[in-house]
Amino acid sequence: MDGNDELAACLRTWRDRLSPDDVGLPAGGRRRAPGLRREELAGLAGVSVDYLARLEQGRASHPSPSVLAPLARALRLSDDERAHLFRVAGQAEPTAGTINRHLTPSVQRVIDRLGDVPVVVIDAAYEVVAANALAVALTGGKAGRDARGRNIAWAQFTGAPSRFVRDAEESARMDAEVVADLREARGRYPDDVVLRELIDDLIAESPRFAALWEGAPVAPRTASRKSIDHPEVGRITVDCDILLVRGSDLRLIVYTAPPGSPDAQALRLLAAIGTQSFSAPS
Repeated sequence: MDGNDELAACLRTWRDRLSPDDVGLPAGGRRRAPGLRREELAGLAGVSVDYLARLEQGRASHPSPSVLAPLARALRLSDDERAHLFRVAGQAEPTAGTINRHLTPSVQRVIDRLGDVPVVVIDAAYEVVAANALAVALTGGKAGRDARGRNIAWAQFTGAPSRFVRDAEESARMDAEVVADLREARGRYPDDVVLRELIDDLIAESPRFAALWEGAPVAPRTASRKSIDHPEVGRITVDCDILLVRGSDLRLIVYTAPPGSPDAQALRLLAAIGTQSFSAPS
């Protein structure tokens, strides 16, 4: 079996072992085969159905890491399975000098269980890797955005539309925290192309980022409160806590409100409105 055939067989096997319920999708009536439909996996991974079909039929070779990483997340692969996916696809496995963006099945289960609070997962380059349905409803995140459109640092320094409400002091504090985090990340991941290109582009695009980068701020993140102006629910103020995932370069941003508070009631209302969850491609 050559590399293309091995890759095709693995993708089909991993797709067949997942049920719609495993990934938060409706069953959708009678199914002719076990597991996810091809179009369902394609939607979760952010690739075209045609390209996924060619991969599963051994007619496409050497998919890029930017395709493999979201496929691994959508298929809920373990670390060993993800490494095998990269090998059979003819790509180098991520090394110690690059950010580990893999969303493991165990972290995905945590997100699935926290359905009553908004949860966003970001990597060390501030790119949104995943978010649950309530976080998408709260912040307005969309699965269709490209990598820069999903990047919190890029949005902060390029003036992208945002539902978050910050005064000048809060905005300045976040600016310093983001720059300090990215500087620290560059020291730990000198070989990460995505991170390096993000920093270079921010320096070129934002004079404010460039000035802060030159000043090398040290501003570790702490728990804080955030206010969001939601178009249907109105102003919601929540506690924001960042939880580090041990053994990876992911952070869970969790938004909560005190039980019984108007903000908690607003979150419950927002959950009732409903929206689809997404897993963001890398």
